[in-house]
Amino acid sequence: MWCKGANMDLARFRGRSTHVLDSKGRLSVPARFRDILKAKYDGKLVVTTTPKCLKAYPFDEWQKLEDRFLSNDLPLPQIEQFQRFFLGGAVECQLDGQGRILIPAPLRKEVGLNKEIVLQGMLHYFEIWDRKKLSEELERVKENFDQYSEMVAKFERGA
Repeated sequence: MWCKGANMDLARFRGRSTHVLDSKGRLSVPARFRDILKAKYDGKLVVTTTPKCLKAYPFDEWQKLEDRFLSNDLPLPQIEQFQRFFLGGAVECQLDGQGRILIPAPLRKEVGLNKEIVLQGMLHYFEIWDRKKLSEELERVKENFDQYSEMVAKFERGA
């Protein structure tokens, strides 16, 4: 549970947790994510698809993303194609009284979500992965970890 008096501006989605989709496609959001969603974002999410997983943005964070797209007056064809896929797949979701979200069947099918799901914190949003697919993705990351570490170090130095 989120500590009373904690600064919600510092609240971030961190860590990884495994869950099970129920037969209706509902996903229980972990308490640490749920507390942030309720206290900072009124429990509203936008879930969209990527080629590998779903991304779940608190509604306010999603609006910031939309505003960035709207500020681009002359979008490149590649940006429009990205928007077509990413924005076109977006669905608003609300936490229910039991802290679950319903993931629509088309989104589940698009990324191949099965029964075992992993939620992966990504600071201002979280990802929803099929457990097996995330495991494969993390193995690929391990193989290139040194290369990624160098890139992150350059980023942190402002290079």
